[in-house]
Amino acid sequence: MTEDRVIEQRGLWFEEFEIGVRYLHRPGRTITEADNTLFTAVTMNTQALHLDAAWSEQQPPFNQRLVNSMFTLATLVGLSVSQLTQGTTVGNLGFSEIAFPKPMFHGDTLYAETVATEKRASKSRPGEGIVTFMHTGRNQHGDVVATATRKALMRMRPEGESR
Repeated sequence: MTEDRVIEQRGLWFEEFEIGVRYLHRPGRTITEADNTLFTAVTMNTQALHLDAAWSEQQPPFNQRLVNSMFTLATLVGLSVSQLTQGTTVGNLGFSEIAFPKPMFHGDTLYAETVATEKRASKSRPGEGIVTFMHTGRNQHGDVVATATRKALMRMRPEGESR
């Protein structure tokens, strides 16, 4: 009798990232009023544009509440985790070039995609490397609603680990 084969879901090891490949993260995430209100309250962001429906309806140009952009950013990165970094990252090193070209509204769905733009072995941490990611978030209409560049310290494939 043979042993049962076991496959555990994980992200990619440093060596598995291909520069220029576009990773599409599915499914998307529909943002609800409850998501936005809870995140905004938990992070102590009292901006009326996120919390006060009556006031926001009077504020051009959107005349409605906006999804907290930090929630959009966190969800954009979160959507990439299972495909790219689950169990294979040491941690984030930093974010740059963050932009929100269009707002998200309650009921919008966020779709994420990521391109690895650079990678190099760590000079000071054997068995680890630095990968630069360009994350892009689009709404259900295909409009870009968020972009961010992120550097992460990634683990290299452990010796004996099969593909």
